[in-house]
Amino acid sequence: MRKALDFIYAVSQALAALAICLIVALVTLQVSLNLVARAFGPEWSWTIPSYADIAGYLLAAGSFLALGPTLRAGGHIRVTLLLGRLPQVLHWAAEVLALTLGLAVAVFACGYSVNLLRESLRYGDTSSGILAIPLWLPQSLMVLGLAVLVLALADTWVEALRARRPILRGGDEA
Repeated sequence: MRKALDFIYAVSQALAALAICLIVALVTLQVSLNLVARAFGPEWSWTIPSYADIAGYLLAAGSFLALGPTLRAGGHIRVTLLLGRLPQVLHWAAEVLALTLGLAVAVFACGYSVNLLRESLRYGDTSSGILAIPLWLPQSLMVLGLAVLVLALADTWVEALRARRPILRGGDEA
């Protein structure tokens, strides 16, 4: 089971990285086209249709897809000033409480996003930019990212309960 979960987190992380790389490529291409237009005149002016919309959708996809893997890597920002001064049992209890609340919020957000996705599919919602991009495309990646976050929170919650000690460590903690 651990290998399957780690594989899911790795795929989600790779998709997030791909989304960010696609943003870089898209913006670089548009800037290059702008430079060509400045160098050779307005007749050489080209624009990638809806590139700002596409970059925004890719940013949302990259952000949501990275949530679960970042949690598992201990990369989310946490306030450790108080936690570091608590006895281990209270630190563990605070961690379990935070994971429980986070899981509840993530389940709610995922369910809400699934309903939003269903409505977009039902009504054929599209973006209002030059290109009419079906909104279910970016929404699907958002739902996938939230589902991976729910999985990561549940996985971490179970792991914390089994260990009976704090398990979340920041990226700089050993």
